[in-house]
Amino acid sequence: MTNNNQKSTFIPIAIIAGLFFIFGFVTWINGALIPFMKTINELTDAQSYLVASASYISFVVMALPASYILNKIGYKKGMSLGLIIMGLGALVFIPAAEARTYWVFLTGIFIQGIGMTILQTAANPYITILGPIESGAKRIAIMGIANKTAGALGSLIFGAILLSGIDEVKAKLSTATIDEKATLLDTMADSVFVPYVVMAIVLFILGVLIRKAPLPHVEAEEGEDVTDGKTAKTSIFQFPHLWIGVLALFVYVGAEVIAGDTIIAYGISLGFTGEEAKFFTTYTLMAMVATYALGVFLIPKFIKQRTALIVSAFLGIAFSICIISTSGFTSVLFVAALGIANALVWPAIWPLTLDGLGKFTKTASALLIMAISGGAIIPPLYGRLVDANKHELVTAGLQETEAMATASTDSYWILIPCYALILFFAIKGYKIKNWINK
Repeated sequence: MTNNNQKSTFIPIAIIAGLFFIFGFVTWINGALIPFMKTINELTDAQSYLVASASYISFVVMALPASYILNKIGYKKGMSLGLIIMGLGALVFIPAAEARTYWVFLTGIFIQGIGMTILQTAANPYITILGPIESGAKRIAIMGIANKTAGALGSLIFGAILLSGIDEVKAKLSTATIDEKATLLDTMADSVFVPYVVMAIVLFILGVLIRKAPLPHVEAEEGEDVTDGKTAKTSIFQFPHLWIGVLALFVYVGAEVIAGDTIIAYGISLGFTGEEAKFFTTYTLMAMVATYALGVFLIPKFIKQRTALIVSAFLGIAFSICIISTSGFTSVLFVAALGIANALVWPAIWPLTLDGLGKFTKTASALLIMAISGGAIIPPLYGRLVDANKHELVTAGLQETEAMATASTDSYWILIPCYALILFFAIKGYKIKNWINK
């Protein structure tokens, strides 16, 4: 770490934790946005989960450009730029609500995702190299606590704002005329106006303030060229464990998003009201926060990161099976329990993947950020499974409400191969340093 002033890292860590709080807040309101968008735009389940896709696909589009931008302007200015772009995305929700047009909403979410990509690409490596690498996992876990606490708060606030009265609106829509339906949906869409204007103002202010924040200049130490026997490796493609790690992170983010963003819609499909279900994402996130805190205490003093990753993967498989095997509120609780399985995966995959990459570390970090796009791909696959299973069950003679509940529950099987891949990486994949073992 390069820090000429050698000051305490407490204040910088607190500031970066504040940034993780912000993009945690913005990210996890998707749990409330999905059923909200489904109602006002009259969408299928698969279409509604494009809310997650619009946010997370930005990490594919912007990760490498963000890395280039940060090399030009530095971490601090990059964080400022990310916040301002997120504020611009929030403003797009105003014309989107006025027009009640789904693609405009998705555009706003995508723009916010671009801002979050820049912010993540700056904040993650910054916090990693802010202190000794040996304590990097602990700092990442602290960031996780800030991120998920904000997510729980955002889910509660936006759940209360956006989902209030959603059950009454749905009931009225079934008997309303075309004009009455348009009025009901327009009124519901207008509820995004005030919260997103406030969000934009806050993000713009923070974008300006971060430029003045006392953040020390840090740079990662250049590692020695990694060698394979006597020959130095010359390409990022020569590290199998990196690509397995990127794939593991890809499926992890997809699983994490499913656990947080589908749980409200899942609860509603089981018969819970929107008023009751709005709290469900909070259960998932609080499970993650508690496990992050446990990780801060245990790693690396009592358990290794690899051990934590193995346990997390096993728990993910077990909880996924329990979701499918149970019903009602018990099943919802097992979805929330996925937060326990998910919490320590991100902090463990990063150091295991970056180990031994030397001069290729920066490029590898950009690839890991791109893996966040798993949140754009896997949740819509879950939505398609729900739609397909529901259609099949209705065709077989089940009532639509019962078919929806059964289809939503059964489709959680998609999580099992995700956690199986993470388990493979934890046990074997991170050790594969060469394509051909000699």
